[in-house]
Amino acid sequence: MRTVRMAPAALLLAAIALALDTSKLQPRGYVNDFAGVLDPSSAHALESYCGNLERATGAQMAIVTVKSLADEPIEDAANRLFQQWGIGKKGTDEGILLMLAIQDRKQRAEVGYGLEPVITDGYAGSVLRGIRPILRQGNYGGALLAAAQEFGSRIAESKGVALPGEQAPRAASPAPVQDGGSIWGILVAIILFGLFLRLISGGRGGGGSGTGFLGGLLLGNVLGRRRDGYGGFGGGGFGGYDSGWSAGGGGFGGFGGGASGGGGASSGW
Repeated sequence: MRTVRMAPAALLLAAIALALDTSKLQPRGYVNDFAGVLDPSSAHALESYCGNLERATGAQMAIVTVKSLADEPIEDAANRLFQQWGIGKKGTDEGILLMLAIQDRKQRAEVGYGLEPVITDGYAGSVLRGIRPILRQGNYGGALLAAAQEFGSRIAESKGVALPGEQAPRAASPAPVQDGGSIWGILVAIILFGLFLRLISGGRGGGGSGTGFLGGLLLGNVLGRRRDGYGGFGGGGFGGYDSGWSAGGGGFGGFGGGASGGGGASSGW
């Protein structure tokens, strides 16, 4: 059997032919669902979120879905698309691209130069790993919104601003808990306080509900605090879309010439 060998130039041309042709992908907004997998509600929520993020922080976030990468590494396709669109403003380069390749089951967060100190490769990877269960359910809109909110909140906090529907960042974060001793002390104090309220109420059945509510409120406030200031994916999981978001103040005005050096993270699901 004769083996057909291809010259290096022919191999290069074949690889280019197989690659995703990003030149045909033109941005129509912050959200570009080229794979057609986002429901209208999710697409609207993402578009509104990205618009509010840019107005509050100046950072631009682009959401892109494609059907297939045509055997190209998602890192190459995402970086090329980022450069072609110029996500982020020229000079600040504060842009981020969230890309899903549906048939390949791959995702990528491509981060602009200006956001690399805030959205580190490790942090970006943790966010992508966190949304894997949502992607496996086929809930692409929910997964992208969860990731967008995580990245957006971190960007806003780094700039000391509050996004619509979120609390303003505190001037100083409390010192991180070094061990479990102080937590147990707080729990004991809550329990003792609850017993005290029960005693002064005379032990009546009607007083128990108020005591339980107060104790639960205090306990939830203590245990619900996030140690690193940015939250995480454990426990309660991702926050839902806040209906307080709106597309007011102007729509998508185009991307501004930002650049990326390949920072970010990739993951399968």
